[in-house]
Amino acid sequence: MLQELLAAAAATGSAGLVYVAAAARVVKQYERGVVFRLGRLHGGVRRPGFNLVVPGIDRLRKVNLQIVTMPVPAQEGITRDNVTVRVDAVVYFKVVDPAAAIVNVEDYRFAVSQMAQTSLRSIIGKSELDDLLSNREKLNQGLELMIDSPAVEWGVTIDRVEIKDVSLPDTMKRSMARQAEADRERRARLINADAEYQASKKLAEAARQMADTPSALQLRLLQTVMAVAAEKNSTLVLPIPVELLRFLEKGAEPTPSPAAPTPAPPPVEAHPTQPATTEPAPAAPASAAPESAVVTPAEPEPAPPERALDTPAEPEPAEPARTAPEVARRG
Repeated sequence: MLQELLAAAAATGSAGLVYVAAAARVVKQYERGVVFRLGRLHGGVRRPGFNLVVPGIDRLRKVNLQIVTMPVPAQEGITRDNVTVRVDAVVYFKVVDPAAAIVNVEDYRFAVSQMAQTSLRSIIGKSELDDLLSNREKLNQGLELMIDSPAVEWGVTIDRVEIKDVSLPDTMKRSMARQAEADRERRARLINADAEYQASKKLAEAARQMADTPSALQLRLLQTVMAVAAEKNSTLVLPIPVELLRFLEKGAEPTPSPAAPTPAPPPVEAHPTQPATTEPAPAAPASAAPESAVVTPAEPEPAPPERALDTPAEPEPAEPARTAPEVARRG
């Protein structure tokens, strides 16, 4: 009798151990359990730790509550300013309602992935290229709101959405590179011009200071010579101040002496057969005082003797006529 009781107790203990082993479920710290009894949701969410279910009747579904990192495949679209781009992103989300994540949607991971792709294409068409490149924070917020709105019913909350990369065509990259290069060159020229302006102001102040103290220019010249000589060059260039050249030019100019008075020229006598002419006196130099030339009046020329009107003119003797033999002989 005692042996039968011990055997029954052992059988009952073994059956109990088998039942406990079949009904025992362990839920991890980052998980939550949802029990379905005969296909219906039974009770609340099971907490982490050791949990028992009815074997063969209850079914425990575990849901991970950790943040899920899901990459969004690259989506190609046309921006609002008609530029073809290819954009990819990444979505961070987690489950906040395990029962809704199991009951309301078949596969919440796939649903979130498809919603992220659709929202990304939509945000590309509503944005411009400059916004995609420089104003990503605003686009990330808009994309997060677009994905989070339907995901709330699935027991999922979107933690954040980040646009990873924006791929541009090669022609657009070259155009943007030229634009950036031109902009940098413009800024470099403005900075250089500003530096030249400030340097010119400082040089003007230094010139005024050196004009008050000429020895400062000489000291500056000596400092320049020392700086050049310290480099151990075989050729030494000595600049000559412009003031020194002007001083030498002033010293080389002759000093004008006072001019002596010019004597008056002697009177010119007229020739008996020629009319009297008056030669102008030579021009006095600019420094001498002008003097009037003294001209002596010419003596009257004696008139030729006049022939008497009443005396007739004597005829000239006529040459005798020559005969033909005389002409022949002379020929």
